[in-house]
Amino acid sequence: MVITSSLGAIGYGHPPREKPFDETDWTNLGGADVQPYIKSKTLAERAAWDFVAREGGLELSVVNPAGIFGPVLGPDFSGSIEIVKSLLDGAMPAVPRVYFGVVDVRDVADLHLRAMTAPQAKGERFIAVSGETMSILDIALVLRRELGPAARRVPRLQAPDWLVRLAANRIPLLRAVVPMLGRVRHSTSAKARSLLAGAVQR
Repeated sequence: MVITSSLGAIGYGHPPREKPFDETDWTNLGGADVQPYIKSKTLAERAAWDFVAREGGLELSVVNPAGIFGPVLGPDFSGSIEIVKSLLDGAMPAVPRVYFGVVDVRDVADLHLRAMTAPQAKGERFIAVSGETMSILDIALVLRRELGPAARRVPRLQAPDWLVRLAANRIPLLRAVVPMLGRVRHSTSAKARSLLAGAVQR
């Protein structure tokens, strides 16, 4: 059995650090930056591991993706794709100073298949992240560079933290962003690359 968890179950609720988070880390549910979504992902993954340990007879692997981007199959967008849509629509005149890891949806699907078919994946967690952590401004600059005129509404500026905090008093959606301002969480997919690189897909 392979379940999709989230990087949110690994790297939140901890003091800032330079060392990348890996699969041995778990989110600290008492942390100030732990929002309901992060808490739910952490509790759900813990429950899955507890269930397998208690019941026996099942093999479990878990994929913990960062922010998932890439082609969409329909109009029901994920939160990650909503960020890109908001940038392209010009919904934000300036972006908050928020950082996260990113990964292509096709790489996440590939990792699930490898975890499903590789015996060495049994009982393991795998972070799905590509490269370095990015800011929303980094993503905006990539859109501007790659899409040209189609990205004419994409903002060029990053809002100062004090302005985001002030706006959060009137805009409920921004309240969840405030604890994440300026927090950079590095993570690594080294385990997935080394353990599953040679896994044969069927």
